[in-house]
Amino acid sequence: MSRLDAFLARLHAQKAILEYVAREIAGVPGPVLELGLGNGRTYDHLREILPGREIFVFDRAVSAHPASIPDGEHMIVGDIRETLAYCGPRVKAQAAFIHCDLGTGDPTNDLARGVWLSPLIRERTAPGGYVATGVRLDLPDFDELPIPPGLEASRYTLHRKR
Repeated sequence: MSRLDAFLARLHAQKAILEYVAREIAGVPGPVLELGLGNGRTYDHLREILPGREIFVFDRAVSAHPASIPDGEHMIVGDIRETLAYCGPRVKAQAAFIHCDLGTGDPTNDLARGVWLSPLIRERTAPGGYVATGVRLDLPDFDELPIPPGLEASRYTLHRKR
């Protein structure tokens, strides 16, 4: 598969997973955490499909399109290792959904990232909450779910906290 085909498959899977989870979390209280703003496309889609749901975005820097940047209360800038660990007073509740778009496609880099990210995500996810990630995580108190039907296999995995 060419890199372009892999990229398109990842975006298609990402959109379908976001929309699937948006329906599934209707009864799960808590905000959404978007780990990695990037250019802001995913954040923009999340606020469209989850109107009224509070969305906090974490990234080390802001370089998104101006129309796709959260307000200052919901944009948390800095090293995610630190900001996610200490965001409790600002976020105030465990998340109904965490979307982790921090994968690089480099297996070694992503493995190292998953090691420090796993305990932070476990702590920040509400019971019954979902995690969609492009980084392999160690989440023993979560069930790994199949990706929605009709999607090609991608780097994305989907988890639900027990």
